[in-house]
Amino acid sequence: MIHCRSMDSPIGPLILAGHGSVLTNLQMVDQTYEPSRVGWLPENGAFAEAVSQLDAYFAGELTEFAIELDLCGTEFQQRVWQALLTIPYGETRSYGEIAEQVGAPGAARAVGLANSRNPIAIIVPCHRVIGASGQLIGYGGGLNRKLTLLELEKHQVLTSLTLFD
Repeated sequence: MIHCRSMDSPIGPLILAGHGSVLTNLQMVDQTYEPSRVGWLPENGAFAEAVSQLDAYFAGELTEFAIELDLCGTEFQQRVWQALLTIPYGETRSYGEIAEQVGAPGAARAVGLANSRNPIAIIVPCHRVIGASGQLIGYGGGLNRKLTLLELEKHQVLTSLTLFD
Protein backbone atom coordinates (compact mmCIF):
# COMPACT_ATOMS: atom_id res chain seq x y z
CA MET A 1 0.00 0.00 0.00
CA ILE A 2 1.38 3.42 -0.97
CA HIS A 3 0.93 6.30 1.43
CA CYS A 4 1.62 9.94 0.59
CA ARG A 5 1.87 13.36 2.12
CA SER A 6 2.76 16.83 0.98
CA MET A 7 5.18 19.32 2.46
CA ASP A 8 6.04 22.92 1.76
CA SER A 9 9.54 23.77 0.59
CA PRO A 10 11.40 26.80 -0.77
CA ILE A 11 10.87 25.41 -4.30
CA GLY A 12 7.16 24.83 -3.82
CA PRO A 13 5.01 21.98 -2.51
CA LEU A 14 6.52 18.49 -2.61
CA ILE A 15 4.73 15.14 -2.54
CA LEU A 16 6.35 12.22 -0.73
CA ALA A 17 5.07 8.68 -1.21
CA GLY A 18 6.14 5.22 -0.18
CA HIS A 19 5.41 2.14 1.86
CA GLY A 20 6.16 2.22 5.55
CA SER A 21 9.01 4.69 5.96
CA VAL A 22 10.56 3.63 2.62
CA LEU A 23 10.35 6.43 0.07
CA THR A 24 9.31 5.52 -3.48
CA ASN A 25 8.45 9.00 -4.78
CA LEU A 26 9.42 12.58 -4.08
CA GLN A 27 7.98 14.92 -6.66
CA MET A 28 7.25 18.58 -7.18
CA VAL A 29 3.51 19.11 -7.49
CA ASP A 30 3.67 20.55 -11.00
CA GLN A 31 6.67 18.82 -12.56
CA THR A 32 6.49 17.60 -16.13
CA TYR A 33 6.47 13.86 -15.35
CA GLU A 34 4.31 12.70 -12.48
CA PRO A 35 3.52 9.14 -11.47
CA SER A 36 -0.06 8.01 -11.21
CA ARG A 37 -1.36 8.68 -7.73
CA VAL A 38 -4.33 6.36 -8.06
CA GLY A 39 -4.81 4.41 -4.85
CA TRP A 40 -2.38 6.48 -2.77
CA LEU A 41 -3.55 6.95 0.81
CA PRO A 42 -2.68 9.68 3.34
CA GLU A 43 0.44 8.76 5.30
CA ASN A 44 0.38 8.09 9.01
CA GLY A 45 3.51 9.94 10.14
CA ALA A 46 5.97 7.45 8.66
CA PHE A 47 7.66 10.16 6.57
CA ALA A 48 8.50 12.41 9.52
CA GLU A 49 12.21 11.63 9.21
CA ALA A 50 12.22 12.27 5.46
CA VAL A 51 10.45 15.61 5.99
CA SER A 52 12.91 16.52 8.75
CA GLN A 53 15.88 15.71 6.51
CA LEU A 54 14.43 17.66 3.58
CA ASP A 55 13.82 20.67 5.85
CA ALA A 56 17.45 20.44 7.04
CA TYR A 57 18.65 20.19 3.42
CA PHE A 58 16.74 23.33 2.43
CA ALA A 59 18.10 25.11 5.52
CA GLY A 60 21.63 24.27 4.38
CA GLU A 61 22.21 21.97 7.37
CA LEU A 62 22.24 18.59 5.57
CA THR A 63 24.41 17.54 2.65
CA GLU A 64 23.71 13.81 2.55
CA PHE A 65 20.39 12.06 3.05
CA ALA A 66 19.95 8.92 5.15
CA ILE A 67 16.52 7.79 3.97
CA GLU A 68 15.63 4.30 2.77
CA LEU A 69 14.67 4.42 -0.91
CA ASP A 70 12.88 2.00 -3.22
CA LEU A 71 13.75 3.01 -6.79
CA CYS A 72 11.65 1.24 -9.40
CA GLY A 73 12.73 1.49 -13.02
CA THR A 74 14.49 -0.28 -15.86
CA GLU A 75 17.97 -1.70 -15.37
CA PHE A 76 19.47 1.29 -17.18
CA GLN A 77 17.44 3.77 -15.13
CA GLN A 78 18.57 2.03 -11.95
CA ARG A 79 22.22 2.35 -13.00
CA VAL A 80 21.78 6.04 -13.80
CA TRP A 81 19.99 6.76 -10.53
CA GLN A 82 22.68 4.93 -8.56
CA ALA A 83 25.30 7.02 -10.39
CA LEU A 84 23.42 10.20 -9.44
CA LEU A 85 23.67 9.20 -5.78
CA THR A 86 27.48 9.33 -6.10
CA ILE A 87 27.59 12.99 -7.20
CA PRO A 88 28.82 14.92 -4.17
CA TYR A 89 26.78 17.75 -2.71
CA GLY A 90 27.66 21.03 -4.39
CA GLU A 91 29.14 19.38 -7.49
CA THR A 92 27.76 18.65 -10.95
CA ARG A 93 28.34 16.10 -13.68
CA SER A 94 27.43 16.18 -17.35
CA TYR A 95 24.98 13.78 -18.95
CA GLY A 96 27.93 12.36 -20.89
CA GLU A 97 29.96 11.79 -17.73
CA ILE A 98 27.07 9.86 -16.20
CA ALA A 99 26.72 7.83 -19.42
CA GLU A 100 30.43 6.92 -19.17
CA GLN A 101 30.06 6.08 -15.48
CA VAL A 102 27.23 3.62 -16.14
CA GLY A 103 29.13 1.93 -18.98
CA ALA A 104 27.14 3.48 -21.82
CA PRO A 105 29.44 6.00 -23.51
CA GLY A 106 27.58 8.11 -26.02
CA ALA A 107 24.24 7.59 -24.26
CA ALA A 108 23.90 11.12 -22.84
CA ARG A 109 20.35 11.44 -24.18
CA ALA A 110 19.35 8.14 -22.58
CA VAL A 111 20.76 9.46 -19.30
CA GLY A 112 18.60 12.55 -19.76
CA LEU A 113 15.54 10.37 -20.27
CA ALA A 114 16.38 8.32 -17.16
CA ASN A 115 16.78 11.59 -15.23
CA SER A 116 13.36 12.73 -16.41
CA ARG A 117 11.88 9.54 -14.92
CA ASN A 118 13.70 9.85 -11.58
CA PRO A 119 10.96 9.09 -9.03
CA ILE A 120 12.78 10.61 -6.05
CA ALA A 121 13.81 14.16 -6.94
CA ILE A 122 16.31 16.06 -4.78
CA ILE A 123 17.39 12.99 -2.77
CA VAL A 124 18.42 11.23 -5.99
CA PRO A 125 20.06 14.42 -7.22
CA CYS A 126 19.23 14.63 -10.92
CA HIS A 127 19.44 18.42 -10.50
CA ARG A 128 23.24 17.98 -10.33
CA VAL A 129 23.40 16.83 -13.96
CA ILE A 130 24.11 19.56 -16.51
CA GLY A 131 24.98 19.91 -20.18
CA ALA A 132 28.51 19.20 -21.42
CA SER A 133 29.27 22.91 -21.79
CA GLY A 134 27.96 23.70 -18.30
CA GLN A 135 24.51 24.89 -19.33
CA LEU A 136 21.42 24.02 -17.33
CA ILE A 137 19.19 21.78 -19.40
CA GLY A 138 16.43 19.33 -18.71
CA TYR A 139 14.82 19.30 -15.30
CA GLY A 140 11.30 18.02 -14.72
CA GLY A 141 10.71 20.57 -11.98
CA GLY A 142 11.75 23.43 -14.25
CA LEU A 143 15.11 25.08 -14.79
CA ASN A 144 14.35 27.74 -12.17
CA ARG A 145 14.11 25.04 -9.49
CA LYS A 146 17.24 23.30 -10.78
CA LEU A 147 19.13 26.59 -10.51
CA THR A 148 17.74 27.21 -7.02
CA LEU A 149 18.89 23.76 -5.82
CA LEU A 150 22.35 24.15 -7.37
CA GLU A 151 22.75 27.65 -5.90
CA LEU A 152 21.66 26.39 -2.46
CA GLU A 153 24.31 23.66 -2.57
CA LYS A 154 27.01 25.91 -4.04
CA HIS A 155 26.35 28.57 -1.39
CA GLN A 156 26.68 26.01 1.40
CA VAL A 157 29.92 24.61 -0.05
CA LEU A 158 31.40 28.11 -0.43
CA THR A 159 30.30 29.06 3.08
CA SER A 160 31.95 25.98 4.59
CA LEU A 161 35.14 26.61 2.60
CA THR A 162 35.23 30.16 3.90
CA LEU A 163 34.70 28.97 7.46
CA PHE A 164 37.47 26.38 7.33
CA ASP A 165 40.13 28.08 5.18
